[in-house]
Amino acid sequence: MRARAGRVRTPFPRRAWRRRREELALDLLREVTRLTEEIRNSNLIQHHRIVAAQVDHAMADPTLASAMSTLDSLSDAKRRQLLFVNREYVAVLLGHRIGAYGWNELIGHLRILARNQVFKEYWEMTVEHRRSLPEESLEGKAGKAVDVIVEELGEDPDEWWVVGPGDEGDPSG
Repeated sequence: MRARAGRVRTPFPRRAWRRRREELALDLLREVTRLTEEIRNSNLIQHHRIVAAQVDHAMADPTLASAMSTLDSLSDAKRRQLLFVNREYVAVLLGHRIGAYGWNELIGHLRILARNQVFKEYWEMTVEHRRSLPEESLEGKAGKAVDVIVEELGEDPDEWWVVGPGDEGDPSG
């Protein structure tokens, strides 16, 4: 008599295998997304390093500083100060952009920066530069927040820790 060839039963039904494959695919997708974000942040940090090195060179050499700056009629010392304060502002934005801190922490850092007289001068001198920024960009939203902070600081500088937008200004939610 011939043995009957039958199906081999697996210990798990097909539905469970299918569900497990879907879970694995989702896990893989989450990991690829996380790695993509990590690579993006690494690229942002590297870009910031390159720009910061260029600013360092410009601050050390007045001829390079004038080539980097779009502001006219500044002394070499003032141009260096403005380049440096811009670098500080960009570093604060980078910290938020890569997730080192949230919107409220960003606003806190901006409040502190906005108390500095050189930053106030920089902010006033670069108002035209910010007009070209897309409103929905981080730079656009942060710029609007700093505008509010600077205005409110002018009205009551003694309560600097409460000026500017609060949670309602958080672009992420």
